[in-house]
Amino acid sequence: MYIFPAIDLYDKKAVRLFKGDYDKMTVYSENPIEIAYDFENKGAKFIHIVDLEGARDGTTPNLAVVKQIADNTSLFTEIGGGIRSMETIDTYLNIGVNRVILGTAAVKDPVFLKEAVKRYGDRIAVGVDIKDGFVSIKGWTENSEYDCFSFCEKMQDCGVKTLICTDISKDGAMQGTNRELYRKLSEKFSINITASGGVSNLDDIIALRKLNLYGAIIGKAYYIGTIDLTQALEAAK
Repeated sequence: MYIFPAIDLYDKKAVRLFKGDYDKMTVYSENPIEIAYDFENKGAKFIHIVDLEGARDGTTPNLAVVKQIADNTSLFTEIGGGIRSMETIDTYLNIGVNRVILGTAAVKDPVFLKEAVKRYGDRIAVGVDIKDGFVSIKGWTENSEYDCFSFCEKMQDCGVKTLICTDISKDGAMQGTNRELYRKLSEKFSINITASGGVSNLDDIIALRKLNLYGAIIGKAYYIGTIDLTQALEAAK
């Protein structure tokens, strides 16, 4: 299982939200590239980036920060948040990003999703953000009509290779991850599934690894020190 340490960007700073609430934001660094360097120095091979302003507004206000990370580290870089056009996909891939994550666009514009997958293959992932059993969109500010499992099945049928599944109720709460959800997803689908939301300690990492997931995202637990990234990388092997 791969470990994806995460940087959430807002106003060019590394921040975290509590359960997706923009009014409950903590700033952890004014200089996100330093965090990316720390990920790399601790042995990480991947980085998961979310542009929170982009997710809410459909824009790319933190593009320069993402480019700085892609240019100055060897990390496999994936980015999500506000990617709703082919032009935006091209912009990110052209600055060195390895994979882009579609969220709202995958829900609202299936024609665009199919075209993106056809053009870019496994460089397109889909973020499945789950709130009260339904897929949430627009930076977690709205629920769609899709329930989690029917949407994941739809994505698999579309040829999507990787899903990043986030239980919003667990995100930033430091109460453990939703192991039962990921067990069901792992059993039901044959595509790569990355667990996100509530990964709080090494026990979570070990439990997710045993479910044969593709990856796990570490966010707040890294920033407050409840997970040592080097140990997490070892536990995921």
